[in-house]
Amino acid sequence: MARPKLLPDNFTLMLVGTVIIASFLPCCGNVAVAFNWITNVAIGLLFFLHGAKLSREAIVAGATHWRLHLVVLLSTFALFPLLGIALKPLLTPLVTPALYTGILFLCTLPSTVQSSIAFTSMAKGNVPAAVCSASASSLLGIFITPALVGLVVGQGATTGLPWHTVGSIVMQLLVPFVAGQLLRPAIGKWVDRHKPVLRFVDQGSILLVVYVAFSEAVNEGIWHSISLATLGGLLAVNILLLAAALLITAFTAKRLGFSRADQITIIFCGSKKSLASGIPMAKVIFASSAVGAVVLPLMLFHQVQLMVCAVLAQRWGARKTAAEPVRENKNVGAPARR
Repeated sequence: MARPKLLPDNFTLMLVGTVIIASFLPCCGNVAVAFNWITNVAIGLLFFLHGAKLSREAIVAGATHWRLHLVVLLSTFALFPLLGIALKPLLTPLVTPALYTGILFLCTLPSTVQSSIAFTSMAKGNVPAAVCSASASSLLGIFITPALVGLVVGQGATTGLPWHTVGSIVMQLLVPFVAGQLLRPAIGKWVDRHKPVLRFVDQGSILLVVYVAFSEAVNEGIWHSISLATLGGLLAVNILLLAAALLITAFTAKRLGFSRADQITIIFCGSKKSLASGIPMAKVIFASSAVGAVVLPLMLFHQVQLMVCAVLAQRWGARKTAAEPVRENKNVGAPARR
């Protein structure tokens, strides 16, 4: 039986299921402490495996294409925060203050890696540049996101200076990543052969964080403060943010004279936000009681960006594929030059 086109992917369904379980069976007390410990270990293992998976060649590949990477980074870490702040008068009537904090946090996050590259490839974009830009965004986000959170969110983050938060993230995320990079010569081939293991750890760690975060949020009464109308407003906000990012990156890339393949790369890498990096960062940056509301906009944005970008990638890829035979047939029957 064919899978319905409008049905979300399995991971999104698992995310929804995890939120439902946490809503009815939240962990608390010693069980919550144990889940927190397991989650921290899973997040460290996740970034360790990502470090072992990503080759150094991929990290530095395409580095000479600095104009493209600069546009992507500016879109990710400058355009999005400015949009979140500029649209505040329009956004705040639609969502609660806690959810608006989550929207600002979403705007500070790095780009996705896997889906940015996958959609770029599907749309016949510049894949090597996408690998470099998405990887650089993910790595730089470990340092840039906490600083941006301190600037645009302020009171919603945990106590202490932004750079103190960076220290916590470095220990929990960057150190395992670097350790994985250093051990790549020894375990890299094993990781490449066992990609389902990385996928299991990737998705499993996110589901653990979501369960713990929403358990804490439910214990704090999150569903008593968020109505269906508020969730509808949050969906509208996410659609508005994504539409603005897609339009601005497309316009900018075209005006700057990038090739069609580079334009596609800029659009996909510069308009997306990473759920895999965002949820672990939220756990470190924000108080436990606030994480549930903070990650809710990100979870919804994740699904919206996947659905919209999948449609765009398929359409652009099909358009280019259909155009190739046309170019080849232009010379059919033409007299040979002497």
